[in-house]
Amino acid sequence: MKTRKIFTVCVIMTIISIFLISPAFAEKPIKWKCQVFWSAAELTYKTFVDFCNRIKVLTNGRLEIAPYPAGAIVPTFEALDALQNNVIQCMHMWPGYFSGKEPALAAISDMVAAYSHPWQKDAWMYYKGGWEMLNEMYRPYNAYTVGWMLWGVESMVSTDPIRRMEDFKGLKMRVPQGMTAMLMQKLGASVVVLPGGEVYSALDKGVINTTDWATPSMNQRLGFFQVAKYYNYPGFHSMPIGDFTVNIKEWNKLPDDIKQILKTACREWCWDSIERIAIDDIRAVEEMKHKGVTALTWTDEDLTKVRAVAIEVWDEFAKKSPMTKKVVDSQKDWLRDLGLIK
Repeated sequence: MKTRKIFTVCVIMTIISIFLISPAFAEKPIKWKCQVFWSAAELTYKTFVDFCNRIKVLTNGRLEIAPYPAGAIVPTFEALDALQNNVIQCMHMWPGYFSGKEPALAAISDMVAAYSHPWQKDAWMYYKGGWEMLNEMYRPYNAYTVGWMLWGVESMVSTDPIRRMEDFKGLKMRVPQGMTAMLMQKLGASVVVLPGGEVYSALDKGVINTTDWATPSMNQRLGFFQVAKYYNYPGFHSMPIGDFTVNIKEWNKLPDDIKQILKTACREWCWDSIERIAIDDIRAVEEMKHKGVTALTWTDEDLTKVRAVAIEVWDEFAKKSPMTKKVVDSQKDWLRDLGLIK
């Protein structure tokens, strides 16, 4: 009788232990929806999907992030509001889209004609106060930036060669609102604000001569070089960031180890994106050599000239709010340390 009781207890304990370690009886995974600002066809979207897959593996399935391409849940410019209201739990966006709420979001997202290499902007974000300032701006919207990525220096596509600063005069150029538009106007271009989906048609019909967009491989994928046979390479005018930002209440629910996993994985995602896009750019540049598309490389002298005009733009833009001045002044100090400005 005693043996039977011992046997019964052992069986019960074994069953309980199986239940406790079985995934079916484990804690339910945390599930987040994340909207990004890329189309599903872009390599940058694919690197973000890979990031989401790594998070699931690294957290042993405890956190699952479902990525959605641009506009899939809400219009891109409404993403921060959707995050604040927990319609989406996280977002991967260009913070400058929300500069109507705080102009400094544009200055932190892309200080036009400032940086020469992604590491310079990344270092400013991590070690010179950029991360803290971005979170200070996002705080009123219940948003917390965990990390960010870069995709390299952007390249301008044009139907006419732009070999130096003076060649902007008289051009009709598609640019986003903000610092870039201010710079191009100072250089003599007529600024045309268009959504991305209309850029190809506008180039084809002569509505614009040139467009501010992305890197050579990204522009190639969008078909711009079918109608515009010039581009500047390496680029010089734009070094944007794309954030990974989370609803603060959802962030606070996470265990400390998952928070650290996310922060660390963001750094890997950033450089995974930079390097994969750079490799793709090399491929695109080589292919375009044989298709009558000309790459134009600016001299250091011309780059110095355009950066001098950009400084005027930074200082004008800094007047938009106290936070904007703080962001601009901090980056100017770092650019002096780098020897890029005096």
